[in-house]
Amino acid sequence: MSDHSLDTIYIRDLLLRCVLGVNPEERGQRQDVVVNITLRANLGEACASDRIEDTIDYKTLKKRVMAMVEGSAYFLVERLAQRIAEVCLDDPRVMSVDVVVDKPGALRFARSVAVGVSRGRGGHA
Repeated sequence: MSDHSLDTIYIRDLLLRCVLGVNPEERGQRQDVVVNITLRANLGEACASDRIEDTIDYKTLKKRVMAMVEGSAYFLVERLAQRIAEVCLDDPRVMSVDVVVDKPGALRFARSVAVGVSRGRGGHA
C-alpha cells in the first residue's frame, strides 16, 4: 500500500509538560512542550462503518502520549520526538507517523525550537 492510499489523522498543538534539556536549570523543573502528530493509516473501513472499533482511537492514543511525555526526563528534544513516534506505532493500524516537538523559549530571540521525526513500518516513512 502506498502512502497515497493512506488517510491522515492530525493531533495538533498538544500542550504538555516534562523535564527536557541538557542544562542544570532545565533539569530541575518541568517545561512546556507543544506536540503535533500526523498519523497515516488506511481508514477506509472506519469511513464505511462509522464505528470507533474500525479506526485509531485518537483519544486513547493522546492519553498514552501524555502519560509517556509527562513522566519523561530526556536531555534531547530528538529523543522525546522518537519516543512519541514509538508510542504511536504501537497501534498496528498506524503505518507511519510524523512527530514535531516544539520547545518554546529554548533559544533567545526565537519563539520556539522544534524537532520533527518521521517513522513508519513496512516501507512507510
